[in-house]
Amino acid sequence: MAEPGKITMPRDPLVRLENVEKHFGRHHALKSINLEIDRGEVIVVIGPSGSGKSTLCRTMNGLERIDGGTITIDGQPLPEEGRALARLRAEVGMVFQQFNLFPNKTVLENIIFAPRKVQRQSKTDAIEKARQLLARFGVADQQEKFPAQLSGGQQQRVAIARALIMEPKLMLFDEATSALDPEMVRGVLDIMQQLAAEGMTMVVVTHEMGFARASADRVVFMDQGQIVEIAAPNTFFDSPRSERANMFLRDILRN
Repeated sequence: MAEPGKITMPRDPLVRLENVEKHFGRHHALKSINLEIDRGEVIVVIGPSGSGKSTLCRTMNGLERIDGGTITIDGQPLPEEGRALARLRAEVGMVFQQFNLFPNKTVLENIIFAPRKVQRQSKTDAIEKARQLLARFGVADQQEKFPAQLSGGQQQRVAIARALIMEPKLMLFDEATSALDPEMVRGVLDIMQQLAAEGMTMVVVTHEMGFARASADRVVFMDQGQIVEIAAPNTFFDSPRSERANMFLRDILRN
């Protein structure tokens, strides 16, 4: 029941996962996952290594095909393959731990590749948008360099720009800062926090608890392929309901 005098906003889910299952051979990676993600919501997924966080993230754009259940994005079932899946991936941006930039293309060529090939944007329009994003993320002077000539933090900024140029409905971040040196992490997290503040719908798999507390609308805690707990960040970090979450947070504080 809503608190007296408090206005309850209607839910507006962009993403629905219902009874999602995923196996890798005998390993049961995702077990009956049920989750709704509202438009403009920032979901941060945390948990121990091997808990299914990255697998969950990768199912939302079809990089991992599910074995059971359903995933719908903006009211449409997640396509399994072909052009429909390619169109969906144009609307669901993803940033990986290892950047995944084309090593033989310049920064600018990396960013304009998908809008030119998938969305058939003109080269002039794609370049203009790419340069705006590069300027926004502080790497405008790197556009003619190749990925190997950039720092890890610069490469990840380029990877985020590459995803955003498609104007996605949903952004997925799979351990986007894990491969970065500590001094480079802050800059990438700042960009992610800007996107969250601007209302981008985001699913973020991370070990950065400060980002989770500051930017998440809800924290999803996973263990052994299951969602153990979902809560607002202050509730989760200050008074987690499950003993498993308590143990996880104690281990983090100890380290």
